[in-house]
Amino acid sequence: MASPLLIGISSRIYYPQAPFMESGGVFTRTLHYLEQSVAHWLLRPQVLALMIPAIEREGLLLPGEVNLADYARQLDGLVLQGGNDVSPLSYGEQALHDDWHGDRIRDRYEIELFRAFVSEGKPVIGICRGCQLINVALGGTLYQDIPTQLPEALGHRDLMRYDQQFHDIEILPGTRLAQVYGGARQGEVNSIHHQAVKDLGDGLVVEARGVPDGVVEAVRWQGPSYVFGMQWHPEFMAGAAPHPRRLGGEPLLHDFLGAVAERKERRR
Repeated sequence: MASPLLIGISSRIYYPQAPFMESGGVFTRTLHYLEQSVAHWLLRPQVLALMIPAIEREGLLLPGEVNLADYARQLDGLVLQGGNDVSPLSYGEQALHDDWHGDRIRDRYEIELFRAFVSEGKPVIGICRGCQLINVALGGTLYQDIPTQLPEALGHRDLMRYDQQFHDIEILPGTRLAQVYGGARQGEVNSIHHQAVKDLGDGLVVEARGVPDGVVEAVRWQGPSYVFGMQWHPEFMAGAAPHPRRLGGEPLLHDFLGAVAERKERRR
């Protein structure tokens, strides 16, 4: 049998804070964690999912002989998880509100991780924050808050509805995303973000926009390897009953894993 595809997943990071600090136990420690739905979306015969611990030179301990390039050499592809905001400091701005300061430590770790996989020519896919991180890693910027900076935009986040908040997107014709969905021009996706791509990073093109506000919903790199980012969460739609207008996550995963398998076969 062929060896399995090894898909690395970036860590989400939990930092100790009150009141958990006072209660003792594991919540007094910094935690690296993986959201179960992401792992379950990826797992299938011949695919193994592995969380990559955060190794960061400024904010966290860096073991002397280990770096993220080692993971990029050994693994076959990378998924950048969703999570906390990208820090405005990571794209040369100051936070316009205290709640939008983001996670600078995670940014540095994931940007280094992203660049290591791109350097190896290994496919990368970004989910929600991961899409924004790809844009920032390639020199782009973000809207720190859609309601504040794009007041005419539709609601892209409802914390009470969470993954049951949906809206339409337009898929640009002629894009790979359109091919993935059989030439579809429009569909419905979940939406759990208040930040969004502003200025595009180097080599990125838009493959989908929100309807009717035009907010960027998917980007793809035109460089030599597979890099794709989407603002929605395909893992939250896995296993759901088919819906005539919603864009399921299986076509995206099939496309990503196909690119991973093709890259691995070429290296042989």
